[in-house]
Amino acid sequence: MFRTDKVFKVSDDAEACHCRLTIQGIVQGVGFRPFVYRSAMAFGLNGTVLNNAQGVTVHLQGTSSAVDACMAAIIANPPPLARIDSHAVTSLPVDPQLTDFQIIRSEGCASGTAASDVQSGASVALSPDMATCPDCQQDIADPACRFYRYPFTNCTNCGPRYSIIRQLPYDRQSTTMADFAMCPACERAYHDPLDRRYHAQPISCPDCGPQLRFLSPQGTQYASREAALTQAITALSQGKILAVKGLGGFHLMCDATHATAVQSLRARKHRPAKPFAVMVKDEAMAQTLVEGTPAAWDALTSRQRPIVLMTKRPDPRNNIAEAVAPDLDGLGVMLPYTPLHTLLLEGLARPLVATSANISGEPILTSAEAVIEHLAHVVDGILDHDRPIAHPCDDSVVQVCNDQPMLMRLGRGYAPLTLPLPEPVTSSDSQTSSWTNSRILLAAGAQQKNSVALAFGQQMVVSPYIGDLHTLASEQHYQQTVTFLQQCYGLTPTLTVCDKHPDYASSRLAPVLAQAACSLQPSVITVQHHYAHILAQMAMHQRTAPVLGFAFDGTGLGDDDIIWGAEVMVADTHGYQRVASLAPFMLIGGDKAVQDPTRLLLALLFERYSVEAIVAMQLEALAEVDPRWIHNLHRLWGAKAACVPCSSMGRLFDAVARLLGLVGNAPYEGEAGMKLADAAQRDCTQRDAAQRHSSQHHISQHQRTQDAASLTLTLSFTLPLIKIDGNAPQWDTQGLFVQIVEAVIASPLTHERIGAIAWGFIAALADAVQQFVVSHFAAEQHFIQGSTQGCVQNS
Repeated sequence: MFRTDKVFKVSDDAEACHCRLTIQGIVQGVGFRPFVYRSAMAFGLNGTVLNNAQGVTVHLQGTSSAVDACMAAIIANPPPLARIDSHAVTSLPVDPQLTDFQIIRSEGCASGTAASDVQSGASVALSPDMATCPDCQQDIADPACRFYRYPFTNCTNCGPRYSIIRQLPYDRQSTTMADFAMCPACERAYHDPLDRRYHAQPISCPDCGPQLRFLSPQGTQYASREAALTQAITALSQGKILAVKGLGGFHLMCDATHATAVQSLRARKHRPAKPFAVMVKDEAMAQTLVEGTPAAWDALTSRQRPIVLMTKRPDPRNNIAEAVAPDLDGLGVMLPYTPLHTLLLEGLARPLVATSANISGEPILTSAEAVIEHLAHVVDGILDHDRPIAHPCDDSVVQVCNDQPMLMRLGRGYAPLTLPLPEPVTSSDSQTSSWTNSRILLAAGAQQKNSVALAFGQQMVVSPYIGDLHTLASEQHYQQTVTFLQQCYGLTPTLTVCDKHPDYASSRLAPVLAQAACSLQPSVITVQHHYAHILAQMAMHQRTAPVLGFAFDGTGLGDDDIIWGAEVMVADTHGYQRVASLAPFMLIGGDKAVQDPTRLLLALLFERYSVEAIVAMQLEALAEVDPRWIHNLHRLWGAKAACVPCSSMGRLFDAVARLLGLVGNAPYEGEAGMKLADAAQRDCTQRDAAQRHSSQHHISQHQRTQDAASLTLTLSFTLPLIKIDGNAPQWDTQGLFVQIVEAVIASPLTHERIGAIAWGFIAALADAVQQFVVSHFAAEQHFIQGSTQGCVQNS
């Protein structure tokens, strides 16, 4: 308990007021109690503040005007890392025992929800890791400060949270800082409510906290502390590849301007083309490499410090190696998010490649021992430290569209993400929101780009990005995440929701994990993949009424047991109706076609052309393909042997990108979409430039019309909707593809023509969606529309 020296006494003639303010959200471990203490002091109020299972409870007593003003200030201007989801005010009788203001020690309180708390609706949110705040940045730069150049400086406004929590309640003994005893100076700061490090659980300094060490790839220690940092900077400047330990795992890092180093990293990691992100010293350095809207720069400099996808400058002054993001106009950029990264970048003064240190398809590595075991052949050195990582957490990825940040990957800085729900999670046989009838729901996620979620009461907790579940290591990471969330909140699921596909690892593992935590057999229901996408968007927008949803992605098992992936549904929280889709085409060889888009290209060509006609086209994409192989695939396609029908937008993107020569036989995931988007954007930019040129130079209307016609020659693609008796209508996939093929064979594929065709393809899709929405709205006024991810991001 901390007591103030200043006492407010309510005089007999004062208008006394006593209120209880209950606040829920991210309000623990973020400096909320000292913030309330300082606010109460500023308004001359008595009372208390404490953490409990519901969040933070504040008692304020004084004049009614001061109490009202203080509560308004608390709600309107919380600490930087806090997030207030809800609050309630209760008027109480004046309490003569409140003669000062006290921070009361939390008793038996967790930052999560114990099982017994479910009845009372506990709703405290876990705090994500946050980037170094400006105050701590100043501390590490100040030679007179005891935190000068200390790589693990933090306070209640920044630093590790989720990545160091072993169990709740969130106190030092329950984190990976438990083994670091505080020195007297840190102890004093920890217990001083006026210090911004009050109850900062990761607080430490050079005298008592974690320390750096520089290791060989085999684990031999070369240096420690400042000398380790110096050796790492020297190695990076020489073109070496290092594994560097961050908040949620190791990065593989090298000088992004050193072409040989970047190529070596690609060769050693067996990552031939997938783009790398870069970390830059500050916003000024980023501006030499990329350009973007004000909203993009805001995202880059936000306290979450995500990777932000921005546009490369044509001639960057820092001369980023082409191999960092080959054949792409975009570049993922992030700023340092720990003092260690800040010191590295200041020492090197050049951008660094920063990519997750992992084996392809597996979770990010979190210990030097794991790096030594799995990546010793990749790295030239390891910059490690002795603060363990309890939970892996990848970098978040953000792209700004129409001035709105869109999360492409939910990770560090954003997750765990606690979201309010429009309605309580209740039993299916109950129409009440009583906790007596509550359900605790575990959403298992999909096979690719997996995250899990736990829903209880009127909130949902979404885990950080887990990734693809194709390996044993990723399955183990999945199990650990599910188990931690359950233990963290002290909850055992009574209902597990899985993807309809029975072979997904998440569909197999989640029910087993839920049952292991509960003596009773939890209920399990399956949900169609694309309906789940639309439900996710509805939750994001707090919708329960019917919507018209568009789910465009690569794969998902449909109700007819074929692969869906371009679905239009009228959906609500009770069910859905499929009202349109792409006309299906074949995956020749099943999963082989997903890995080799040449098979997809041929499958679509076979729909309208003979093998002889295809060979006679002399398509550049098939220039090195043996005609005999084409004949063999045609026989498989004709017999429907080893073929799987699909209505996937992602696979259509793959086929078009292969036809245009934008991808090869083994593209990385998402390459087709990125390359098509880049080509289309270049075409759009050229059109805008041409129109500005004609306007500025007073070109004749006749010439302007001719220019416009030439520019739009290949943009007249259409994707008509075909009505099918007794079934939902289908967009004419083959008809659109034939139009694109005819445009390809009509003239040589220059960069300009590829861009124009890519733009025409994307415009045809957009027009088809727009026309469907307009026609649907004419008949069904009460629906809203949306698009969700895979090929397009949630919007």
